[in-house]
Amino acid sequence: MLELSILGFLHEEPLHGYELKARIQALHGHIRPVSDGALYPAIARLVKAGSVEQRTEPGSGAAARRVLSLTDAGRAALMDRLREPKDVEITDGQRFFTLLAFLRFLPDPAGQVAVLRRRKAFLDTPSSFFHRDGERMRAEQAPDPFRRGMLRIARATTAEERAWLDETITALEDRT
Repeated sequence: MLELSILGFLHEEPLHGYELKARIQALHGHIRPVSDGALYPAIARLVKAGSVEQRTEPGSGAAARRVLSLTDAGRAALMDRLREPKDVEITDGQRFFTLLAFLRFLPDPAGQVAVLRRRKAFLDTPSSFFHRDGERMRAEQAPDPFRRGMLRIARATTAEERAWLDETITALEDRT
């Protein structure tokens, strides 16, 4: 998801590493902090792959800054990632949010709908954090208020996400 975030933010505009890190941290928040030890090797991989280019500009202080920008190959890689996300990018909520942050760049509404339909199909599959006797545990069956809370919050969040998905899919299909 780090590479997707790098490609997505650089699609918006060229950035230097510090600005890029700040945007990625704002997107991921405290859930997945971004360290320099993860960010800069990811940038180096993308540079080596030809997806990102870097140039040096004079800094506002004494030090020069490396400005990163997306190449045509990087734009193509971003479109591929958005068009065909990995299963984990659909099933993991935080990863899906990262995908959503950049899905607007996919120029084809039908492609956007296909991604959203995959998420909806995942949400429509019955699941639970807890099971009893091989059956999914519902909030009302949870043995304590904490697990009841987890299950109620998950149910409410999922219901709201389903409603948003339905609205957005309908709106996108009306544009095609």
